[in-house]
Amino acid sequence: MRKLLFFISACLAMSFFSCSGEKKPDDAAALAAKAYYDSLFAGNYACFVRGMYLPDTIPPSYREQLEANASMFKGRMEKEHRGVKNVKILRFVNDTVVSADKKSHVRISDVFLVLNLGDSLNEEVVVPMISHKGRWLMR
Repeated sequence: MRKLLFFISACLAMSFFSCSGEKKPDDAAALAAKAYYDSLFAGNYACFVRGMYLPDTIPPSYREQLEANASMFKGRMEKEHRGVKNVKILRFVNDTVVSADKKSHVRISDVFLVLNLGDSLNEEVVVPMISHKGRWLMR
């Protein structure tokens, strides 16, 4: 009886401590990276380029070049692999970089995505992300 009571109290203690205020992982960067790549393969190149960490103002010709590059990448994937069926989040690693004077910090993340290609292959890509003005952007 004493062993049973000890076992029950140990189980209750473990369940109490396992449910304590554990922080959930911050997956906002991973979801943003997936959304950017989903928009790329859906043909929304402007959305993909808006997800890049660029200066606030860039010349329109440069933006057009970036969108053309995204279009060419999608076309190459169509030609070589019959397109990308879907994009999945494999994992992500978040970090915070503190300045040397410890007055500011930057949140960064490495997001690992799996591209399921049309020819039944999978390709893993790493998307470095940075938090800028409350938005996650691709570096």
